[in-house]
Amino acid sequence: MSSKFLGTWKLVSSEHFDDYMRALGVGLANRKLGNLAKPSVVISKKGDYITIRTESAFKNTEISFKLGQEFDETTADNRKTKECKMKGVVCTRIYEKV
Repeated sequence: MSSKFLGTWKLVSSEHFDDYMRALGVGLANRKLGNLAKPSVVISKKGDYITIRTESAFKNTEISFKLGQEFDETTADNRKTKECKMKGVVCTRIYEKV
């Protein structure tokens, strides 16, 4: 992983995020909160492990994983996942480095 990705990022724009969440099965109330959130994302690396911390006014989440290995994740709406397929929905979220 390139060190260019490490650091703090803020959400600049988001397209089709509601469609993305709907395809995941996220309920209406959580989708409304998700669409309002303007999270910051902190990406760090320690040894072979990457940690991604997402911080917003609504909820903070954190995942740590080793690149190239499958890992369990608990999503912001408390679903347990291993991989994510969106049935053709394309969601674009643009962040800029802080």
